[in-house]
Amino acid sequence: MHQPSLPHLHDQDPDIAGLVEAEARRQYEKIRLIASENYVSPAVLEATGSVLTNKYSEGYAGRRYYEGQQNVDPIELLAIERAKALFGVEHANVQPYSGSPANLAVYMAFLDPGDKVMGLSLPMGGHLTHGWSVSATGKWFTPVRYDVRADTGRVDMDQVRDLALKERPKLIWCGGTAIPRTIDFPAFAEIAREAGAVLAADIAHIAGLIAGGAHPSPVGHAEVISTTTHKTLRGPRGAMVMSTAEHAKAIDKAVFPGLQGGPHDHTTAAIAVALKEAAQPEFADYASQIVANARALADALLERGYDLVSGGTDNHLILIDLTNKGVAGKPAAQALDRAGIELNYNAVPFDPRKPFDPSGLRLGTSSITTRGLTEQQMPQLAAWIDEVVQATAKDDEAVLARIADQVRELLAGYPMPGWAPTP
Repeated sequence: MHQPSLPHLHDQDPDIAGLVEAEARRQYEKIRLIASENYVSPAVLEATGSVLTNKYSEGYAGRRYYEGQQNVDPIELLAIERAKALFGVEHANVQPYSGSPANLAVYMAFLDPGDKVMGLSLPMGGHLTHGWSVSATGKWFTPVRYDVRADTGRVDMDQVRDLALKERPKLIWCGGTAIPRTIDFPAFAEIAREAGAVLAADIAHIAGLIAGGAHPSPVGHAEVISTTTHKTLRGPRGAMVMSTAEHAKAIDKAVFPGLQGGPHDHTTAAIAVALKEAAQPEFADYASQIVANARALADALLERGYDLVSGGTDNHLILIDLTNKGVAGKPAAQALDRAGIELNYNAVPFDPRKPFDPSGLRLGTSSITTRGLTEQQMPQLAAWIDEVVQATAKDDEAVLARIADQVRELLAGYPMPGWAPTP
């Protein structure tokens, strides 16, 4: 049963209701290891599905272009104040629709078309919006890309400095989408100062870890910080841009009217709820457990002969290079999904294979930590992953079916926020 329940949806549109319930059951029955996913609380679900979706609120609190904002303004102000308190920032904008628009707002605030922007190369773990060629950010601006070292799998800070001083970009991004190690914000900040660039920290993947004290914060190092509000932060699908007070006006103007019209008030409310949850003492325990689980899983995979990019992890994310297993990432990911283990295929640094058929797997421990799994279950999870990879090479579907049954049996003992099987 969905929590909150969906009686009207079942009555009005049983086709959609059935698919929603099927998706909920899928999330309940599978070990969800996609690093960008999580389970939100029933409170976040309720806020997301509230009557706030009926309202249009173009502008900012106290400066709207539509009437009837008596309740919306306090909601947005609560979200802003909670973000500022949780992350220790001087300014927060909670209106961006998602992570990519949030990053585009950073460009609009600081750059003109054609200006140089520097970011981690996509195949090395960066994000599309950090200047990659197929993104608007790589078409409208001049990208400068840095890499990780081939011998360590970690960002080559010497290369970052050399490139920054040679190319003099206006904006430098740190952070990305497949970085398993701690981001050295102080080192990036020093390089940005030396190059005369604005430093932007994209913390979309690690925001919850930062909020919970399980990863260093970019505050005091980066002038601007962008993040999604889901992933490790365990909120709705939204985003925020945070900054020093000096850049508050430019950021707000870039979000609205620069890129967006009215914010999604139901999402803003859900962000406020998630930020309140993240400020509770137990959230720090959750963030710490995410990292503990990731490290335990990484160690168990290493013991089974898996090649992990950078040799392990400091956060929630693990990047596996399957080259030495003789299996490509895509068929392995598809087989794992059939076996009840959900993750994604992913390029690894210096990957000789094509992006749509790469050598690696990316996985994260945020969702399984929300379900209550601990280090105790990580060796078994590594064993299942190993069995599936071997079965993929042999095209052995029977192994996948057996593991899927075992996964369902394990997860039946770990409740899922937002849904439970009908008794």
